[in-house]
Amino acid sequence: MASVTSLFSENGELAKTISGFVPRQAQTDMANAVKSAIEDQQSLVVEAGTGTGKTFAYLGPVLLSEGKAIISTGTKNLQEQLYHRDLPLVKKALASRRKTALLKGRANYLCLHRVAQHGGNSTLVEKDVLDQLSTVRQWATTTKTGDMGELKQLPEDAKVLPLVTSTVDNCLGRDCPDYEECYLVKARRKALDADVIVVNHHLFFADMALKDTGFGELIPEADAIIFDEAHQIPDIASDYFGESMSTRQIHDLAKDITLIYRTVLKDVEQLDKTADKCRMLASDLRLLFPDTPQRGNWAEALDRDEVRAEVGKLAEALGVLHEVCKLHIGRDKDLDNLYERIVQAREKLAALSDNKQDGVSLWYETTPRHLIMHLTPLSIAAKFRRFVSSPPRGWVFTSATLMVNGGFEHFQRRMGLEDARTLGLDSPFNYQEQAVLCVPRHLPEPNSFAMRETLLETAKRLIKASNGRCFLLFTSHAMLREIAGRLEDEVDNPLLVQGTTTKQALLDEYLTKKNAVLLGTGAFWEGVDVRGNDLVCVMIDKLPFASPDDPLLQARIEDVKKRGGNPFAAIQIPQAVITLKQGAGRLIRDPNDKGVLVICDNRLVTRHYAKTFLASLPDMHRTRSLDEVDSFLSNINDEQ
Repeated sequence: MASVTSLFSENGELAKTISGFVPRQAQTDMANAVKSAIEDQQSLVVEAGTGTGKTFAYLGPVLLSEGKAIISTGTKNLQEQLYHRDLPLVKKALASRRKTALLKGRANYLCLHRVAQHGGNSTLVEKDVLDQLSTVRQWATTTKTGDMGELKQLPEDAKVLPLVTSTVDNCLGRDCPDYEECYLVKARRKALDADVIVVNHHLFFADMALKDTGFGELIPEADAIIFDEAHQIPDIASDYFGESMSTRQIHDLAKDITLIYRTVLKDVEQLDKTADKCRMLASDLRLLFPDTPQRGNWAEALDRDEVRAEVGKLAEALGVLHEVCKLHIGRDKDLDNLYERIVQAREKLAALSDNKQDGVSLWYETTPRHLIMHLTPLSIAAKFRRFVSSPPRGWVFTSATLMVNGGFEHFQRRMGLEDARTLGLDSPFNYQEQAVLCVPRHLPEPNSFAMRETLLETAKRLIKASNGRCFLLFTSHAMLREIAGRLEDEVDNPLLVQGTTTKQALLDEYLTKKNAVLLGTGAFWEGVDVRGNDLVCVMIDKLPFASPDDPLLQARIEDVKKRGGNPFAAIQIPQAVITLKQGAGRLIRDPNDKGVLVICDNRLVTRHYAKTFLASLPDMHRTRSLDEVDSFLSNINDEQ
């Protein structure tokens, strides 16, 4: 069998299988480090700069090792790309016989029992949902996997999805009449039987926190666990180690009780009425907060008399529902399951009503119709450290953006990985030749009113110089909307604005319209891969410090202060550095790319922390002159 070094060599298996494969020392170094971590059952943290080829660098050792491996990626899109494109290539190169499986969260699989439940119940469903339901039924007769992703004609947020997929709450498990035919069960069995399983971070941590049984059998068996896009893990893991509850869950509970009352247990009207009271109280609770979506401090909200009273009424109503439901246990499997859900809802609401807890942040967010209450631990390091240390196995955490100012301390401290091996690998790209970083002269202060005009004028100038083909990235939706609205009247280029359609549809349109400009916020700062002259300029409006009124951030800042630390240096700067590196990483994607990164924030010149940001960015040629930017972009245009 091939060794790791020979696999990545000039005449190795990858070079023979993949046309244009070029050996890269950084890739071989990373592959050998991954191999050692798996063999020694150690933890490894690797930053691999753009162009290192980190995916192959961990897939090679994983396929060459003997044991079972779980690979977790940041998003479903990356999961599909890894499973359908990268993994088959390396498998083919190695002529590997190892079994692979793709496993998504349960909301991605058709639930046969839920479809059957909505069989004749057109009265409970709106007309547009009925149309979607018939589309799903038609597809259900042909699908082999039950993966809802196959149904391309449904929008991503189709209203029918909750009706035809299961949640942890409403799944009947082994009591389900369709258990043997269940697509989720089949996908899990296939995963249990596989040597390499591709999952995503949300699924991994949902199970690690024992919120969902079934996949929980996989983690204990794995000899190696690889996290790609590992910079996302601290926040995702924190969510799963906490508790959350939304008024939507109460609405869904009431809806499911109504469904049972109308179809199976027509004699339990009291159950339906009690559930409806819970639903109305949940809606009343939402009405105590402004219409516009917001985030806030839930502990403070509970100090408001009307909020505390409404939560008390809801807790009382759930108690009555619990008593009524108890009388009918054993009559129907779905109702027995609902009884468990009511018990859980009461427990969660009790935990979320105690605003005197230490070491956690209580916060809320609202959507136009619902309120979601959260309890999030301020640190997961101790919990995760225990999880990683036993049983012994290989752990690999990799991303292009983990280091801050040349070190991994920020990531290691957040994850409890102080004892892990670390490896920092530079990008093989020649950034001095390929890219220019510009912080324009004479910028107003970032939050001043004058900044809007400056941003508008800079954006117009860059759009003209690059013939479109640029990303304008913003740190807030408000600034994104403002600049997008004003640019419409001032430039002829097609403007593609985040929020008008799905992320993928915007990217597809950007690639087909050769002079288009894409304006985005959070979603476009990472996981977007546009190569060559399709993207020659990225403008960032300001340093991406998290919003100071974010309640979770406020709680973490208070916690660091209590322990005598400096929260700005310990939390805010490192997080902003990693986000900025992600945004900057959109620009140069392969050895022949050229482009300009313009950051419109004078703090990169005036503040003492500027050197931390600059030291963490790729080593681009730096300038403060937009004239120099114009001539660099003009040269790119001439070369085409």
